Amino acid sequence: MPAKLVGKAVTAPPRPTRIPPVALAELASRAHARPDPDLPGLSDVAVTGATLRAQHVLPGDVFAALPGARVHGADFTADAVTAGAVAVLTDAAGAARPAVRAANVPVLVHEDPRAALGPLAARIYGEPSLALKIIGVTGTSGKTTTTYMIDAGLAAADVTTGLIGTVETRIAGQRLASAFTTPEAPDLQALLAVMRERGITHVPMEVSSHALELERVGGTHFTVGAFTNLSQDHLDFHADMEEYFQAKARLFDGRSDRAVICVDGDWGVRLATPEAVTVAMTRDADWTAAGLTTSRSGEQSFRIRTPHGTEIPVVLPMPGLFNVANALLAAACLNAADIGDEAIGAGLSQVQVPGRMERVAVGQEFTAVVDYSHKPEAVALALDAVRARTEGRVIIALGCGGDRDTAKRPLMGQAAARRADLLVITDDNPRSEDPAAIRAAMREGALNTSGRGEVVEVGDRREAIATAVRAARPGDVVVIAGKGHETGQEIAGVVHPFSDRDELEAAIRAHLGEQA
Repeated sequence: MPAKLVGKAVTAPPRPTRIPPVALAELASRAHARPDPDLPGLSDVAVTGATLRAQHVLPGDVFAALPGARVHGADFTADAVTAGAVAVLTDAAGAARPAVRAANVPVLVHEDPRAALGPLAARIYGEPSLALKIIGVTGTSGKTTTTYMIDAGLAAADVTTGLIGTVETRIAGQRLASAFTTPEAPDLQALLAVMRERGITHVPMEVSSHALELERVGGTHFTVGAFTNLSQDHLDFHADMEEYFQAKARLFDGRSDRAVICVDGDWGVRLATPEAVTVAMTRDADWTAAGLTTSRSGEQSFRIRTPHGTEIPVVLPMPGLFNVANALLAAACLNAADIGDEAIGAGLSQVQVPGRMERVAVGQEFTAVVDYSHKPEAVALALDAVRARTEGRVIIALGCGGDRDTAKRPLMGQAAARRADLLVITDDNPRSEDPAAIRAAMREGALNTSGRGEVVEVGDRREAIATAVRAARPGDVVVIAGKGHETGQEIAGVVHPFSDRDELEAAIRAHLGEQA
């Protein structure tokens, strides 16, 4: 059952204002779909849109009735046709459903309608990705940070940009909330068409493994495809790490003109071809960093060494060696998109990323950080980064999401307990699961860690954040991890308003008030 949103309406994605009609017969040919001979024919049917959600259908749409885990989209065909759908794209099972047979509109049948949907939607909206320089970033960690870094470099070059990712979608500065890291195929093509219509030229975009596996980026042409790293995540969706890797690798299977690969990890080494541009902190590569120094505030100064013999000075306002690696990847992507060195350096030196090692400072004598780290390796990297710049204690409040990879829960507890002086185990987004069971799995990993710090359990996330703050002394670092930029907490199918940043700030102010 989908989560209910408390206090927020779910709106349809944007569409372009000018959509020349496309003949349904042409779309059938493009999608390699066959017309159902027992239903109305394709002649004289014109299409002006596409969606896979019946509630978002507009007159002139193709309704993509896709098979799902619990229901088949074909069962919503009557609603779609009532709203103005002029045709249906589905599989053989969908075409046989009574709702489709009774709709009396043309039906396109394809053995894998999800795979056909992207190219079909791209044609409807005029192949928008061919008119844009789209820079797609995939990998386990660093996608959001890298796309924001790319966007900052483009802004420094005075380029009009779009941005598509986990935190938000932006169209020339206008912010839209993101429902997925990567939108569904027809929504993505419509969004790209809107961007083209509004004068966008470059689009940094996160590309998740789900998006690649589920063909959300079908029909999308990438000027640059980039890879950050690979570590354990999403094994509730992928069978194993090999399948997870193969999903990521699809971004570079003929979809991208140029490939930019971080080869610090073995997965990146395996992915990099001789034609790929490589970046690395720990290996020889085309793009590397030199002269790295870190200030007490976490600001990192270094020089990017480029393959064309120049060096780009950067003062990165973010801690952690992993963020230097992200900056190298962003720089190489910007260069591949014809952005000059000066703009690259300027952009990286002023980048800000919501919920990624984001400091919260309201006059307290300790450092407080909100971070999205929700994977074992990401937790380890975040805590190693803050440990390197403090002589005080490290305190973390951390939970694990429900209905997701269960194997990583003890590993998350272990990674945090090994590096923190105090670990406050709490709830993240328990979703449909028992929160106590999730916390128990984390606690088991934490308590079985040699050399661990103190471990406490506080289920209520608001109280857990307050507990971490009350424990802090001058010179300590408090990390609130796992949710980052998110503004809701999903519990038993209901999304309640909740912001780690706002809660952390409130807890600090309350603590300062108690001390006054």
